[in-house]
Parts: sequence; C-alpha cells; structure tokens
Amino acid sequence: MTAQTGMQTVQLGPNGPTVPALGIGTWSWGDSLFWQYGKDYGADEVRQAFEAAIAAGVNFFDTAEIYGFGESEKLLGQFMQATEQPVMIATKYFPLPWRFAAQAVADALTDSLRRLQVPTVTLYQVHWPFDFFMGQKTLMNALADEVQQGRIQAIGVSNYSAKQMREAQGYLAERGIPLAVNQVQYSLLHRKIETNGVLDAARELGISILAYSPLAQGLVTGKYTLENYQKPTGARSLDPRFSKGGIAKIEPVIQVLKQVGEVHQRTPAQVALNWLVSQGNVVPIPGAKNAEQAAQNAGALGWELSSTEKDEIDQITQAWLQ
Repeated sequence: MTAQTGMQTVQLGPNGPTVPALGIGTWSWGDSLFWQYGKDYGADEVRQAFEAAIAAGVNFFDTAEIYGFGESEKLLGQFMQATEQPVMIATKYFPLPWRFAAQAVADALTDSLRRLQVPTVTLYQVHWPFDFFMGQKTLMNALADEVQQGRIQAIGVSNYSAKQMREAQGYLAERGIPLAVNQVQYSLLHRKIETNGVLDAARELGISILAYSPLAQGLVTGKYTLENYQKPTGARSLDPRFSKGGIAKIEPVIQVLKQVGEVHQRTPAQVALNWLVSQGNVVPIPGAKNAEQAAQNAGALGWELSSTEKDEIDQITQAWLQ
C-alpha cells in the first residue's frame, strides 16, 4: 500500500519501479484498424478514461509504438501535459525484420519518448520474441544501455515463453540488470501461463506478469449471455468464443462471478480482475475506452476475495488451464 492513497501496489521485478496493482491498456486509443476508434468513440472519450483512471489512483498506462501507429502514445503525451498528477508509462518496441542493429532500439525509443513528451518511461518492453537478424543478446544489451542512460527505468518482454524469458533474463544479468516484466495474455478464460511454465519461471526469477486481455475481451463481464444473444460485430464475430456455443460454455463461470460479486457489491468484471491481482505479482491491464470503464476497472482494487471464493473461481475455470 502507498501511504498517500492506500492504493494496492506491485513492484515490477526485483528492485524495479512500484506501480498500482492495476493498469490501463491503451491499444484501443487511436487504433481504428482493430478497434472502432473514430467511429464508436474518439479522443474525448479516451481523455475522459485517462482522467477517470487518474482520479481513481490508477496512474499506470500501457501502450506501444504500434498501437494506432503511434497515435496511442501521442494521445497519452497530450493527456499527461494537461495533468499535474504523476503518471507512469509502459511502452513497447516492435522487433521489425529490418531493425537489425542496436541503434534501431535507441531510435525507436527516441520516437516513443517524443510522442509521449517525456524524457524517460517506467517500463520499456519487447513486444514479441522475434529474433530475425538482431538476436536476443544484441537486443537485451541495447535495452540495458538505455537503462544506464536513464531513458528507461525497467526492462520488460511480452509474449515470451518460459525458455525465452530465461534467455532474456540471462543476458540482462550479465549487465547487472534484472528483467522486470513479461506481458502475456492472462484471464480466467486463458490460464495457460499457469501450466506452460511461464508463471512458474516468473515466480522463480522475481519477474512480474502484466496480464493483457484480463477480461477476455469482455467475456467475463457478464455482458454476453444466451438470453440476450446477438451476433457480435468486428473481430469478435470471427472468434468462436463469442458464438452461442462459446457463450453457453462460460455461463457457469459468469454465475459464480455474479454470486461472488453480490457478496462484495462488485461486478463480475471486478471480481475477475481481483482474482488475477490475488495471484500475487500480477498486474492486470484492462482496456478502457471511456470514463465509465476506467472507473469500473478501478473498482477491482481495495478489497479481497476470501480463500474459499478464490478456490471456487479456480475450480469453475479449470477447463481454461490448457
């Protein structure tokens, strides 16, 4: 807990920066390729989401150079200029095939910092474990150089397997710098990191997990039910989890989340996020396209599930361990 706000916090990796136990993912901010930015919502709505998150004490935002091709970072930069509250930013480097020299990391970071209008970021992550021509050792050394120059406070990776995490951690250890984070998909309906070695390796090495898609694209919110079933639009229309059969499969999960939520006067989404936080050293980063969603996310903090409730949720979602 921080003395100032009573906010639950997590330290990213060994000796890394301390952030709220919940962040905000900003993939949808400025992205019209995968999301409906500019159509269903726009800059005003995401600015209000930013402000609502800050007001609730959730001041940790995850972005990437590739989100909206830089637009997400630009929006965050503008919003940060308009607040006096401290803001912590995590962004990501995309290992494109033609980025084959260490200088590419420095150049990409320079561009991200310019868009964000800051001299340093809390966390800089490698978006995917692609090697191409640079190789992990060159990549990790380039990141270590940036830590030593003070432009990034901590190093993270994203979508790395247990083996890839250990390799990256080993290269950084040679420089005396810990690997702070592995950002991976983790939700009640995607628990594979508990069985594929990633969570075990993270705990062994002291690496924090940033959990993206922690609400399974909205599936665990209770919004999607058989009673009011409507065929989804956009990318969800291609996802079998959003079919009638997929919704039927998760109904028992939603019932448990609702029952537990009623006890705590919380929503199914807040229960699902709280369960992730309760795993320890896990920071969920749900998206928020508007103020209501940002405030809703923040309601996942400040209370605790009982061990019985955690066990019940664990049991009802066993099918999603594989």
